[in-house]
Amino acid sequence: MREIPVLLTLTISTREPIELGDFVGQFVSLGNEFARYLKEDHPDLKSDNEFFIKDIRAGSIVAELIPAFALAAPFISQIDQIMIVEDFVRRWGNRISGLVAGTPELLPDTKSELKDFTSAVAAIAKDPNASATLEAATFEDGKRNIRASFRFTTTEARQAEKSIQIRRIEIEAKASETFSRVLMVFTRSDINDANIGKPSGEKVKIQEISDKPVSLVYASEMAEQQIKKEVREADDNIFKKGFIVDVSVKYHGDKAAAYALMHVHSVIDLPDE
Repeated sequence: MREIPVLLTLTISTREPIELGDFVGQFVSLGNEFARYLKEDHPDLKSDNEFFIKDIRAGSIVAELIPAFALAAPFISQIDQIMIVEDFVRRWGNRISGLVAGTPELLPDTKSELKDFTSAVAAIAKDPNASATLEAATFEDGKRNIRASFRFTTTEARQAEKSIQIRRIEIEAKASETFSRVLMVFTRSDINDANIGKPSGEKVKIQEISDKPVSLVYASEMAEQQIKKEVREADDNIFKKGFIVDVSVKYHGDKAAAYALMHVHSVIDLPDE
């Protein structure tokens, strides 16, 4: 194996034995967050988002992790590799700190993130006196140098769990929301029949909810028939018409993912732009 310029070291110190599921979950959650980080900040490396375990030492659990890009992407300079891993440790620390403090802008947006951070703190929260430390380390002349580090304790892990539970309730409460008599306009239409409850392939915009086009799902057969009649038979272009509708909004995190069309109240002609 060629020289690895930077390692991630995860140290788990507990008073009591760790449940196997919590032990594995700690690494899985770390890997998933690393994948998100690369996808968001280094999309050219998103295919190299795994870790390889180099060594696990006795005593406290000390695991040395090698980012996959350090092996599979030799075109990345050593300095860049070090900076990426350093930045990830800081990001991970900020996310955990945000959960401990309950900082709104740092809380997870999706159920998958909630699941990962639940796993990240579970082993530490269950132990009466534990800690987890994530470090980015380089080696020069056989000497280990810590470039970035973050540590959290049992008390902090338990506080993070409280924030996760509150956030989970918020996300589940906002999984869907109903809006009545809002203006809907098409940005993509389809003349073909659509299956009820399935994505229609059409996109619509409802300015009161989001300024971006969102997938349309027909929640009732009558609503589907009304829309398709306008698409097929109307004299004017469907994109020049507005629809006053009732919709149920399906969310992914804080963003509208789909509009379920329940009822069409009326059709209006849009003013020329």
